[in-house]
Amino acid sequence: MKNEMTGAEAAVRMLQAHGVDTMFGLCGDTTLPFYDAMAKLDHGINHILTRDERHAGYMADAYARVTGKPGVCEGPSGGGATYILPGVVEANESSVPILAITTDVATTSRGKYPLTELDQVALFRPVTKWNASLDDATRLPAMMRAAFRAMTTGRPGATHLALPFDTQKAFVDSGEVWADDRHQSFPSERAGPDMDAVKDAATLLAGAKSGIAICGGGPVISGAFDALKQLADMLDLPIATTVSGQGAIAETDPQALGVVGSNGGNPATRAVVDAADVILFIGCRAGSVTTERWRSPAKGKTIIHIDSDPMVIGANYQTDVAICADARLALEALVAELETRQVALQGGRGRAAAAWDSKLAEFNALAASTETPIKPEAVIAALMAQLDDDAVVVADPGTPCPYFSAHYRWRRAGRNFITNRAHGALGYALAASMGAHVGRPDVKTVAVMGDGSFGFCCGEFETIVRHKMPITSIVFSNATFGWIKAGQDSGFGKRYYNVDFGRTDHAKVAEAFGVKAWTVRDPADLPKVLKQALAHGGPTLVDVISQPLHEAAAPVSEWVA
Repeated sequence: MKNEMTGAEAAVRMLQAHGVDTMFGLCGDTTLPFYDAMAKLDHGINHILTRDERHAGYMADAYARVTGKPGVCEGPSGGGATYILPGVVEANESSVPILAITTDVATTSRGKYPLTELDQVALFRPVTKWNASLDDATRLPAMMRAAFRAMTTGRPGATHLALPFDTQKAFVDSGEVWADDRHQSFPSERAGPDMDAVKDAATLLAGAKSGIAICGGGPVISGAFDALKQLADMLDLPIATTVSGQGAIAETDPQALGVVGSNGGNPATRAVVDAADVILFIGCRAGSVTTERWRSPAKGKTIIHIDSDPMVIGANYQTDVAICADARLALEALVAELETRQVALQGGRGRAAAAWDSKLAEFNALAASTETPIKPEAVIAALMAQLDDDAVVVADPGTPCPYFSAHYRWRRAGRNFITNRAHGALGYALAASMGAHVGRPDVKTVAVMGDGSFGFCCGEFETIVRHKMPITSIVFSNATFGWIKAGQDSGFGKRYYNVDFGRTDHAKVAEAFGVKAWTVRDPADLPKVLKQALAHGGPTLVDVISQPLHEAAAPVSEWVA
């Protein structure tokens, strides 16, 4: 007889073979064989039970971002599959590899109206890089390998596997259970650049007078920090980032310009982009927010675009040189080519310093304000003064994202800031901070959210307490969906409709879950309370009664992008 195992056992062994050490998920009827296999086998995988499948996806997303390994989440059929979908969408559009496993009704029940029947493959196909249903148990190991191969190669992204109930109980030949070690991390099997394109790009950059590089998330994903720094130093090139690209270069670096675009940029950074004669996009989609709806840079500029996805290059700007390759390999080749040339220095230090001086002059005055409600700038300043350089900050959209993007000055390169920029769903930061903590447990992790986001995710405080995660949560409490109210304020005649809600005592809610919590109303109390919260050995929350966005000097040039 063949050495056989069940499909559920084979799925666990395939995850183990791919180096998976953590999984996030929520139980359901269709998951029972898989959970039984997890209970019986010695596999070394830490399964974290979440309170919502959506948050399992967000945890897997942030875990992947901080570890460089694919994140894994799972959930049951029906509602579980629909709930996990937002996490899959965000990860895929952010080029983050997560595998979502959703168990399913038996293949023999399809079309007979079983409870929770759903065409999972059709549901997930538009929002994943690759997906399939494991209808044939003999194909399960090969399909699992295909999922990891798809996730980690080329432009990383999300994959999905439906695991029917009968497949979980069918038999698999254990000899088929093996993995390719290359697909345990990302990006794997990197694509190198075309050297003719590299030479063309070097010619344009060497002759530029006021060039600029704009980095998206690509350089961070590919680990292109050293090569980017070499390029900046060689040309004295100013390095700007998108929100997702923060961490490509330390923002205290002399050539670092900071974030550009309508969310986190300001007139001074915009002026540097507008004055540039050559623009180098690196791992950046040049989307609506980064380019102020494709107005900055203006059309007609000289464009060099590096990206691992050929569909991104030339999508929004006519491109003079296209380099379809891994960002690190492309930048290393570009630096090597420029070393053979005489180059014109771009004055990046001076241009970046002037932009920071302008931005800091406005920020410092607001951060020092004693007015109430507390200005968001005061929270940023207090955190910058107390957090170590290796801390991880996870920010929700709304109030946190623009303020942290514009004003929190990251003192070293690397993945220390996480925010969900692909679709901007509320309620991301709390769950993502948990995934980040699990992936990088030796550093301080901070989750920052608005009170709108708090309402989406507060159930996961039970998970944080159960696992004793020393995460500090900060809530900007202003009793409104602030981003939308600011849009109504600026573009719709201040007709505020259905954006305000009742104030919640977030500290008491957190305390009910077992979280140590404070409420801060006076900006003078912020430093002391934050120090206590950050130093506490368990989960903490600070509820900040804060200025709403529509009344604030938010670093947002356009509310409807």
